[in-house]
Amino acid sequence: MTRPVFDAAAIEQVATPHLVLDTVRDALIAHAHGRTTVPPPMHLEFPRADGDCHVKAGWVTGAPDFIVKIATGFYRNPAAGLPSNHGLVCVLSALTGQVRAIFDDRGLLTAWRTAAAGALITHAMARPDATTLAVFGTGEQARLQVEWLTELRRISTVLVHGRSRDRARALCEEFSASGRQARPASAEEAAGADMILTTTPASAPVLEAALVRDGAHVTGIGTDMPHKNELPPALFGRAALIATDDHDQCLHHGDFGHAVRAGTVTATDDTPVGFLIEEPVERPDDAITVADLTGVGALDAALASAVLHELTR
Repeated sequence: MTRPVFDAAAIEQVATPHLVLDTVRDALIAHAHGRTTVPPPMHLEFPRADGDCHVKAGWVTGAPDFIVKIATGFYRNPAAGLPSNHGLVCVLSALTGQVRAIFDDRGLLTAWRTAAAGALITHAMARPDATTLAVFGTGEQARLQVEWLTELRRISTVLVHGRSRDRARALCEEFSASGRQARPASAEEAAGADMILTTTPASAPVLEAALVRDGAHVTGIGTDMPHKNELPPALFGRAALIATDDHDQCLHHGDFGHAVRAGTVTATDDTPVGFLIEEPVERPDDAITVADLTGVGALDAALASAVLHELTR
C-alpha cells in the first residue's frame, strides 16, 4: 500500500495559525505534565558546510500518531539562493506502527511549531503592556517569530539586529510592507526592548546581560546543540523566572545548561514552559524573565497529527 506524501503547499492549505497555536499550546501543557514520550534527539554537525541536522521523535500520550522527524539547517544556503532549513516528517500509527504519511515539508512544520512555541511563551511571560520587540537574527525564524507573536499581542515597534546590515534592512522592509513598524538596530539598542527574541545559530552570546532592561522578557530560540550559545549565563542570573521547554534538553544543549555549568544558576531553577502558558504569569513589572527553547519532539507529533487529520478528513 502506497503511503501518501504531502508537500509544503498541501500543508499550508490546512495549517492555519489558529490550528498551529492551539495544537502547540496543548502539546506544551501536556509535556509539562509528563503526558508525552520524547527520546533524546540525535545531532549531526557538518562544520565545513556550516550545517547541522536534528533527528527527533515524539508522542503525546493517548494520541493516534507518533513521529520521527529530520530537520536540517545549512546556514550558508541563502547566499546560494537556497533556504537554510529543510527536512521531512514521518507520521506513524501509535496503534500498529505503520507509516500513515510522509510530510515532505522542507522543514515547514518545524519552523511553524518553533515560531508558535516562541510566540506563546513570549506572550505569556512578557509584561501585559510590553509592546517593543527586538529580534536578533535575520533569517526565516526571525521573520516567523515576529509574525506569530503579532497573532497574540500588539507590537508597536520591531527592532532587527543582524550581522548583515543589508539583511536586517531587507527584513524590516518585509515587516513594513505588511504594516508593521520596523527598523534595523544595533545590538545595544535591541537589548533595551521590552521583549527580545534570539533566532541565530550563534556559538557565543549575541547580547550583553547588563544591557537588558529591568522588566524585559527574553526568549532564546537558536541554541539547540551543545556548541551553540545565544544568551549569556549572566542574564539567567538576573532573571526572576526561567522557563524551559524541556528540562533535560535545555540542561544538556540549551542556554540554560550553559548558565548552570557557569555556576550562575542551579539545575533546579527552571519552570516548564507549559505551566506558564497554562496559568497566567504573575510578575513584578521590573522583573526580567527568560525562556530557553530547544524544540520538543512531542510538539512535532501533535502538529503533524493535527495537520494529517485536516488533510484526510
